[in-house]
Amino acid sequence: MLSRGGFVQLIVKRIYKLSDQRRHTRGFFAMGNTCSNTLGIPPAKGPNAVGCTDFMMDHTTQGSFFRLYYPCQVTETAERPDWVPCREYFNGLADFLKISRTLSERIFNCLFGSFKIPASLDAPFKSNEKCPVVIFSHGLGAFRTLYSAICAELASQGFIVASVEHRDQSASATYYFREKTEEEKANKNVPINSAQPNLVEEWMYYRNLQHRENEFSLRNTQVKQRADECILALDKLTEINSGISVQNVLQTQFDWTTLENSMDLCRISAVGHSFGGATVIEALCKEVKFKCAIALDAWMFPLDEEIFPRVKQPIFFINSEKFQWAGNISRMKKLESAVIQRKMVTIRGAVHQSFPDFTFLTSNWIGKLMKLKGDINPEIAMDLCNKATLAFLQRHLGLQKNFNQWDPLIDGRDENLIPGTNITLLQSAI
Repeated sequence: MLSRGGFVQLIVKRIYKLSDQRRHTRGFFAMGNTCSNTLGIPPAKGPNAVGCTDFMMDHTTQGSFFRLYYPCQVTETAERPDWVPCREYFNGLADFLKISRTLSERIFNCLFGSFKIPASLDAPFKSNEKCPVVIFSHGLGAFRTLYSAICAELASQGFIVASVEHRDQSASATYYFREKTEEEKANKNVPINSAQPNLVEEWMYYRNLQHRENEFSLRNTQVKQRADECILALDKLTEINSGISVQNVLQTQFDWTTLENSMDLCRISAVGHSFGGATVIEALCKEVKFKCAIALDAWMFPLDEEIFPRVKQPIFFINSEKFQWAGNISRMKKLESAVIQRKMVTIRGAVHQSFPDFTFLTSNWIGKLMKLKGDINPEIAMDLCNKATLAFLQRHLGLQKNFNQWDPLIDGRDENLIPGTNITLLQSAI
């Protein structure tokens, strides 16, 4: 979930005015962040180099679309992909924030246009031991590339990670393909962005809540679709792992046959942020192949309470200090169990945007004005999140790694962690 509302709109407009004053003297509107020499998504810390590629199977909205992160062979010529793949995603962010596309495209491009993901595009898969699998679910208004610091770190530690781009209209933007019309087939100027020349891109943008529309009804419908999309992504990975020939609608150079028999499908987990946190809980209820889940600053509102007793797998809630409130925490508490491990920690000084990559890509003053940065150093917060996640995954997937060195973090034993929550709950609310 990204920050919304008039405050954010005001800040973006102020940045626009400031940048407009500077554009003639400093080239402020050159591609990318003018401070990008000191900003960027931190590289992964694990022993493996990280590759990434995009996968779309079935070109329609019913298909599966995700970015895959994986351990890769080291290659000197590999390209690092853009953090934001194309301008349509900037337009989607503008729609989500309810600001002018013309205004925001220049701002977003200026602030974020030059950043790269810390992974090698379409790099050859590194065949070693079988990799446990993580399905990642993004937050409201986000999309598949915005959590690369988390996904790349997991891949560097030996996981295969599928970061799903949801088609429930909760992403700020996404796309699929449709069949070309006869007129488009005759027009040689229609761009070909698919491996199949008879298809053309169709964009889908964030759907705002309508006047007098019941929000729970919308979000509950969306969270169920999102969970189904996570399960579908897992199904596609299972097919790829079994050697079934797959047709990727996208034009990529990655050799999918190299992933045959590469995944440990007995060790599957789900990780999600905000709306994605609710999504992975819903997915656990629907699919027992998920052995555990990590819910990052989960937004619990979309979930039916009736599913809580039906979730049988371990869950780890990693929260920020500044986002949570009593009603949301009380819903998390309803998942507590005497027999199934349910853990919760809170990162001191962290904000809701301490989990997506945005937190690394703005200066302190812009980051704090737009609530993209908290009081804690972003790299410290991300390091705590990733280490605690790895420790929990080792514990509940039965991994033979050294991630258990970070077991104390699961119990909140660190100066930058709060065991449980910082929110005071009335007993009647639990």
